[in-house]
Amino acid sequence: GLDPQAIYEKIAIKDVQMACDVFRETWETHNHQDGFVSLEVAADLAHDEQKSIVAARDFWQRVNRPNVMIKIPGTPEGLGAIEQGIYEGININITLLFAVEAYERVVEAYLTGLERRLAEGKSLDVASVASFFVSRVDTAVDKRLEAGGHEELYGKAAVANARLAYRKFEEHFSGPRWEALHHAGAHYQRPLWASTGVKNERYPDTMYVDDLVGAHTVNTMPLNTLRAVGDHGHISGPTVQHDPQPDLDALAAAGIDMAEVTDDLLADGVKQFEDAMSRLLSGVEERIK
Repeated sequence: GLDPQAIYEKIAIKDVQMACDVFRETWETHNHQDGFVSLEVAADLAHDEQKSIVAARDFWQRVNRPNVMIKIPGTPEGLGAIEQGIYEGININITLLFAVEAYERVVEAYLTGLERRLAEGKSLDVASVASFFVSRVDTAVDKRLEAGGHEELYGKAAVANARLAYRKFEEHFSGPRWEALHHAGAHYQRPLWASTGVKNERYPDTMYVDDLVGAHTVNTMPLNTLRAVGDHGHISGPTVQHDPQPDLDALAAAGIDMAEVTDDLLADGVKQFEDAMSRLLSGVEERIK
């Protein structure tokens, strides 16, 4: 007698609870910094701050596991929900980050949420990752480079963009403001490299892993990429710290407006999430019939 959305939520929550239970020991033995499982709020809430936080609270309470992360898109409207969620002690996975500027705003929301907790004497044992999408940036930029005849810059944008974000991570998670929170028990909000399977066959299949190695990062590899890295990945130190500026300058000189690219990717990413959920619910509807 339930509608498709309610059926989906019951199944998804049960799935996530079971996965959280599998990873509970990892979470406990790694100082509550690993062993998380994510469940996302509905994509059609991406531009509604109030409904996003209500949905996040609902999933947090219903899953009822300390190692669940609730996914909220890093849209401008999502920032308030992210800060409030952190303040309320909800672990948050901020997803659909493409722009470095958007990433910095997400870091600010995290730190502010923690500071609000600290001011009230609450525990800072709250986890968060900032999921920065990688391969889609190259897919979008390479099309523009092809149109402008700049093939020599293929495959440069995504890694440079992520490396610039990591520089911002290093800036924000150092200095007096962060040290005060860290001393009180706060965890780093780890940059998470998402969409790290290569979309273009001309690139090495481990490129978005080999080139983005760094402390406090997470890389959510698709299974094929994970196997490729296990077989022939080349890890040569903290490659994410390499200077991205020469590549970014060359891209700008070739007429690439990264802000425009990342704005388009965010809008497209939200729509893709919405479409995927619509297809899923349509499938549930068919099963009901």
